[in-house]
Amino acid sequence: MKLASLKDGRDGRLVVVSNDLAWCAEARHIVPTLQAALDDWSVVEPSLRNLATDLEHGAIPRNRFHEREAAAPLPRAYQWADGSAYVNHVALVRQARGAELPDSFWTDPLMYQGGSDGFLGPRDPIPLADESWGCDLEAEVVVVTGDVPQGASREEALAAVRLVGLTNDVSLRNLIPAELAKGFGFFQSKPASAFSPVFATPDALGSWWRDGKLHRRLMVDLNGRPFGRADAGEDMTFDFGTLIAHAARTRSLGAGTIIGSGTVSNRDAHGGPGKPIPDGGVGYSCLAELRTIETITGGQAVTPFLKRGDTVRIWAEDDRHHPIFGTIEQVVEAR
Repeated sequence: MKLASLKDGRDGRLVVVSNDLAWCAEARHIVPTLQAALDDWSVVEPSLRNLATDLEHGAIPRNRFHEREAAAPLPRAYQWADGSAYVNHVALVRQARGAELPDSFWTDPLMYQGGSDGFLGPRDPIPLADESWGCDLEAEVVVVTGDVPQGASREEALAAVRLVGLTNDVSLRNLIPAELAKGFGFFQSKPASAFSPVFATPDALGSWWRDGKLHRRLMVDLNGRPFGRADAGEDMTFDFGTLIAHAARTRSLGAGTIIGSGTVSNRDAHGGPGKPIPDGGVGYSCLAELRTIETITGGQAVTPFLKRGDTVRIWAEDDRHHPIFGTIEQVVEAR
């Protein structure tokens, strides 16, 4: 089952979307918003699934699904916590600035709590007031949970995954060092994130969803050119069950909590840093990683961060090269 929210007020209007993303059906006679559905999932999920089946068979009134009309599936959420599950990415960034990678990074996930009071839709522009802030894209996988009790095991955490999707977790890289130097984490350096038009239930992904990971390539284009084709299922040190259990170690998580994977990152075939796509690699899911490798290999970063007018596209494909969750497509615009 695939779900989306059409733009309508603060929390959108829930629709069920066909598997091919061509059609949608209103779900408000069942539940008005996705958050309301998550709050009462055991009751409303069967009715939503019946609606999805009727939509696939063309047995109910339906409308064309236009991704430009979609808000983020959860236009705002009670909680948004982003991990850093691809330790390869963390290791490269630390190597570039001459910092050792603590052994604990391989056993204890990194995670921060981001702003969740308003997310960007998949076609909303990236607002940028100052290009000197170092605006970067970050292509990631996300999951949405039901209620997760404090102290949940990895298996219990995985069972609480309700939906899977994608995000562009925008970062302002040049603001990060000063914020982290204060020892109190991200804030101004992490503006609103954008999400894929559609979130899917794990069963809708079949074998692509296994072991708490999405086993598909995360496609990233920058200004119309291939930039990233990393496999989200490879080199993921911490699966989503581990990430959710980590978040729930000292507190319960409420239904509608969004957990991010962090920037998807692959090593090259020989275990070294990834290579750009023109050089036979799978590229990158953020500019910072490319700039890091440029620093390691050439002494300085040469690729600029995002400028106004740049276009970012992020999606994942099925076996027929059709987007699974729709496409995030954003233009950087002046604020």
